[in-house]
Amino acid sequence: MAVGAAVTVGAAAWATVGFGNGGGAAAPTGAVLPPETAQVTRQTLQDTEAVTGSLGYGGTTMLAGRVPGVVTALPLAGAVLGRGQPIYRVDDAPIVLLSGGVAAYRSLGPGDVGTDVRQLETNLAALGYRGFTVDRRFTAATAIAVRRWQRSLGLPRTGRIEQGRVVFAPGRIRVDSVTASVNQSTGGAEEVLRYTGTDRVVTVQLDVSRQRLARTGTAVRITLPDGKQVAGRVGRVYTVVVPPPDPSAEPETRIEAVVALADPGAAAGISAAVVDVVFTAADRPDVLTVPIAALVALAEGGYGVEVVEGSSTRYVAVTTGLFANGRVEISGAGLREGLTVGMPR
Repeated sequence: MAVGAAVTVGAAAWATVGFGNGGGAAAPTGAVLPPETAQVTRQTLQDTEAVTGSLGYGGTTMLAGRVPGVVTALPLAGAVLGRGQPIYRVDDAPIVLLSGGVAAYRSLGPGDVGTDVRQLETNLAALGYRGFTVDRRFTAATAIAVRRWQRSLGLPRTGRIEQGRVVFAPGRIRVDSVTASVNQSTGGAEEVLRYTGTDRVVTVQLDVSRQRLARTGTAVRITLPDGKQVAGRVGRVYTVVVPPPDPSAEPETRIEAVVALADPGAAAGISAAVVDVVFTAADRPDVLTVPIAALVALAEGGYGVEVVEGSSTRYVAVTTGLFANGRVEISGAGLREGLTVGMPR
């Protein structure tokens, strides 16, 4: 076996070697032993990385006042509201929270058709108003149910839903901050308040180069301020542009991941905190591994390891898998746990 020049790349020493016998899996070499050795181990190899995140209620959503009038009542910051409850009041009439993913972008009345109609009818049925078919059409029967709902709220019984009278959110909301004040005029889309969801989440920002960590569904481990650890999973990933501290500098693009806690109750009593988050980007259970520095580049292509057996060594071709924490997953003929392999000094 011919041994070529050794080239050091990062932490690994890459020696170009050839089998000279048509690419056999192993061939003996001279009695010159490597300066250092390591063991082939069998273990679970994980590509993990620890980062800092923020525990809270996630991003806020701005609620604008679209019904003209005077604000007569506002919620307190921290209030939690559900379907059918008033969020605030204009001219002593409620602006009501309903459940749904489509924003209330128009007024609704008889003859209207669309997903937002189905969403409205689904809410009416959930609140106990019947007598219509839940579908995409706002019919006369829907209008009757709307008038009954309006009467229960003290609203004019028009059978129509004016734009801004209802606010659709995916679920319950938590009032994060109130920006309007009682006696303030509204109706020009001025901001009234900001709200969040009610579930505790961890928000993490990452460099674009570490995007492999933040994929939807990735498992994480979160360490809370009291030292308690709780499992979590990445629910959403998106790109954000962060303004630089220096206005003359270019803004920075980052990856933001929102992590849901497996046990939301574990964060009870913590409104906001800095937490440690360990991402597991890849997991290879029960595999053979060696230090990355044990790999050598083969003249035929690919990689191998120098197996040390007593006073002699031989090179064995390997297939590499996951690289993580200074080790690499390997497989190949003749490899087993406990083998001794050469290492650079």
